[in-house]
Amino acid sequence: MGEILNKILNFNLYGNSGQNYLTFLVIFLACWLGLAVVKKIILVRLNKIAKKTKNNYDDTLIDIVGKIKPLFYFIISLYIASNFLNLNNFLSKTIFFFFIFVLVYEGIKAFSYLVKILVYKAMKKNGDDAQAESTVKTLNTFIQIILWSFGLLLILANMGINITSLIAGLGIGGVAIALALQSILADIFSSFSILIDKPFKVGDFIKAGTDMGTVEKIGIKTTRLRTLDGQLLIVSNQELTKTRVENFQQLHRRRALFNLGVIYETSRSQLENIPKIIASIVAKQEKANLDRCHFKSYGDFSLNFEVSIYIDVKNYNDFLDILEAINLDIFSDFKKQGISFAYPTQLHYQKTV
Repeated sequence: MGEILNKILNFNLYGNSGQNYLTFLVIFLACWLGLAVVKKIILVRLNKIAKKTKNNYDDTLIDIVGKIKPLFYFIISLYIASNFLNLNNFLSKTIFFFFIFVLVYEGIKAFSYLVKILVYKAMKKNGDDAQAESTVKTLNTFIQIILWSFGLLLILANMGINITSLIAGLGIGGVAIALALQSILADIFSSFSILIDKPFKVGDFIKAGTDMGTVEKIGIKTTRLRTLDGQLLIVSNQELTKTRVENFQQLHRRRALFNLGVIYETSRSQLENIPKIIASIVAKQEKANLDRCHFKSYGDFSLNFEVSIYIDVKNYNDFLDILEAINLDIFSDFKKQGISFAYPTQLHYQKTV
């Protein structure tokens, strides 16, 4: 038995003895099992902490640690154990490359997931689920690009490649690309402005310039609106941040401002009674409130009253329904009171000799 063990230990293959291979195997398995045990201990501890706290940050850490795959342990263990073997330069660099790559990959994945969760939870506090998802998608894309750019440079630097000239070249190239893509970059930064400042969100009905529609998607470069005619309108984010945007979804009430003109033959008592008639009509509508009604001016052919009414509805069709009911009652009540609406008329006086 001792001779067999001695032969195994002294066995030589590719410059490594059996003892080297046995040491490699033991350390590899120990590291792999050790990392798995450490992960389990961390998860148990975090779960205990999570039960005692009300915030969700520890739950996020649990998700990040729980998402670490066995391949990560395999590569880390392989790299640590390979240091006990005499490997050729190519194989040594290959293992080191995968070691650096898996570290960078897991770091980027964990950081982007952390940002994704924190941004989503911060946005969701306002009850904007659709807006939160749109913001997370946009931010996650840029975070991935930036992190992988730095990650690639880190990998190249650790592989012994001189990245100084590469960074200088990328800087010059970046300026040239930025100039060429100036319009696109402006739209991208405008999208961040929209997502952070939140002048509108997905589902809102807005008016931008002469265009009106319901927001269906806020993208990196453009925002998509569904018009009242059913057409899909695509507007650049830069244009939306430069123009005046009216968000009708944020209306808590709408105002109806209109003029009523009655003929000059109307008596003083009838004129004094008109505000009372309007007030009683508006009072019939549960969601309408009279702001004011005044005899405002003398027109060319009418005595003009200005009426201002607030209607506590968001939907435009509901607003029109209530306003229509008020107008019909005004028409009926004026007729009952003998008050005539004015319309363009001219009186011609003929002089007789």
